[in-house]
Amino acid sequence: MKFITIRYAALIGLAAAFSPQTFAQQNQTVSQVWVADQGDGTYINPILHADYSDPDVVRVGADYYMTASSFNAVPGLPILHSRDLVNWTLVNYALPRQVPVDHFSKPQHGNGVWAPSIRFHEGHYYIYWGDPDFGIYMVKTKNPLGDWDEPVLVEAGKGLIDPCPLWDEDGKAYLSHAFAGSRAGIKSVLVVKPMNWEGTKTTGAGKMVFDGHDAHPTVEGTKFYKRNGYYYIFAPAGGVATGWQLILRSKSPFGPYEEHISLAQGDTPINGPHQGAWIDTDQGEDWFVHFQDVEAYGRITHLQPMAWKNDWPTMGEDPDGDGTGQPVLKYKKPKVAAKTEIATPADTDEFDGDDIGLQWQWQANPEATWAFANPAEGKLRLFTAKLPDGAKNLWDAPNLLLQKFPAEEFVTSTLLKFTPNPKLKGEQVGLVVMGMSYAYLALESGEDGIYLNYVSCLDAEHGKAESKKQITKLDGDEIQLRVEVEKGGICSFSYSEDGKKFTKIEETFTAVPGKWIGAKVGLFATRTTQTNDSGFADVDWFRVGKK
Repeated sequence: MKFITIRYAALIGLAAAFSPQTFAQQNQTVSQVWVADQGDGTYINPILHADYSDPDVVRVGADYYMTASSFNAVPGLPILHSRDLVNWTLVNYALPRQVPVDHFSKPQHGNGVWAPSIRFHEGHYYIYWGDPDFGIYMVKTKNPLGDWDEPVLVEAGKGLIDPCPLWDEDGKAYLSHAFAGSRAGIKSVLVVKPMNWEGTKTTGAGKMVFDGHDAHPTVEGTKFYKRNGYYYIFAPAGGVATGWQLILRSKSPFGPYEEHISLAQGDTPINGPHQGAWIDTDQGEDWFVHFQDVEAYGRITHLQPMAWKNDWPTMGEDPDGDGTGQPVLKYKKPKVAAKTEIATPADTDEFDGDDIGLQWQWQANPEATWAFANPAEGKLRLFTAKLPDGAKNLWDAPNLLLQKFPAEEFVTSTLLKFTPNPKLKGEQVGLVVMGMSYAYLALESGEDGIYLNYVSCLDAEHGKAESKKQITKLDGDEIQLRVEVEKGGICSFSYSEDGKKFTKIEETFTAVPGKWIGAKVGLFATRTTQTNDSGFADVDWFRVGKK
């Protein structure tokens, strides 16, 4: 399959206000803080030191496409592209708005898109995912780099998660999935259901094919394959941070299934290695992409070599030869026919183009008034938006513009100019590290000028109040804000009014995960009052670099 020109309509407002553009027009640079490709024919894990949770990958010709869980973040269902399984670039999103649209107009932390599967079938790319509150959805397209069709509800229900389709050679189609105990009232069991050939609906109740309660608790995350006459279900078990990769196989899609553990932590520091994608290359190699939960840094993405023996797979290296591998930390790159270059998902954004960078996501479906690109000046304009009625802190704010932590250690800085509405007080714009607890530096409009505050909020998820410390009154309206992130998620904020001398905030903040996601860093602009003309911030750039 020929490589297709990349098109992406950046979701900066409710109406997706900007036209698609080619990927070449995006400001793509290699990250300064994490590169997996070592430039000598080897790579190091993780291949993505960012929270691409529950990854799944499909190969079409020489091209690999990855998607991942996006939960409540908008746009959702990221599409990443690679030619060698090591160098990945974020190129699109399959879900420009969360559905149902009204439901996701406010933050729904931890809900939304859970554990998708991506497949190629009869000229179309399909993605299936489970929304634990609404059911199993599907989107499809002929061009993964362009627009995807509107979501189809394949099966409505509570707690139906982690689906994966399989189209068989005999003209029959199936869908595997697991259950979320919080909604379904059961967990640790897997089912296979018949599905119509179009992939738009299940056509029967199906059958429970595996019960993991005895030896494989919290079995979930199904990926359905067929090879050498066997049906395989790849399924993580044992818990997100502590589990292993389970393989089930049978001569019938409905079982009975044999079991085998193909990957576990072993003697490595890679905890809970599981849930991901088996991929073959055009040179006949087999590989497995999976995640590792590293708390505030999210579920980062690893790549393991994979080998088949007696129709069972082993992933990683197998020093004792028992068929259960352990993760590799450094390994030779996959052998592929295509010429490849070092590439990473974008993190820095100079705001020079017609759209914001692909790395940005909102906390909910956005409104058209929140943000506008200004390519003539090379800036992003963020208008302050009123916090929702009853909001206790930023956990409830939909208009946070955030991106994933890109490495274990990094520095983020931004230059912005604040123009508050002179008739309003309490408008604020700032740089935030967001999770179930958060901290930020922000400019706030006061009675007699603009003030800089340092704010933290511990246990924001449960409505705890912010703690605010006034740092200084600004002489002007422009400032650089910076946060340094060290190992362990230790965050140190600082600021500069002249762009040369930075003043460090004495307090430090330890980043924590969000709901099923890692911590994020980004921008916000809020107010507490209603107005017909809000203030705004012009953001010149947002840069990510080394400490």
